Amino acid sequence: MRTAEQILRESTTIAVVGASRNPGKEAHSVPQQILRHGWRVIPVNPHATEIWGQTCYPTLADIPEPVDLVNVFRPGPETPDVARQAVAIGAKALWLQQGITSAESRKIAEDGGLDYVEDYCIAVERALRALSRR
Repeated sequence: MRTAEQILRESTTIAVVGASRNPGKEAHSVPQQILRHGWRVIPVNPHATEIWGQTCYPTLADIPEPVDLVNVFRPGPETPDVARQAVAIGAKALWLQQGITSAESRKIAEDGGLDYVEDYCIAVERALRALSRR
């Protein structure tokens, strides 16, 4: 099982489930920061067609390219379905943002061979480790 640092360091393409168009929300500003530091960030939101200038997809299954990491900004009870989708698309890791936990999602992800992080902010990890893809 990789650490949060290893997951982020080794990921190139990150799908963000629950990405927001609202600049005042963390689900907008946190992934935007990751995008600015050189990762390929793909927003997943059934109510948007574009976020941060990137094409937005309604579900993980709609993304037409491989995804290394699925980063989740949805309430805990909604994450098991996201975990199943992440396994189905062959993602390598599932990361639930700060304040989000789910024992069921952890089991689904780990049983599906995915590395797992929960209740931790991807932008904090990026900043603490001074990580960048640029």
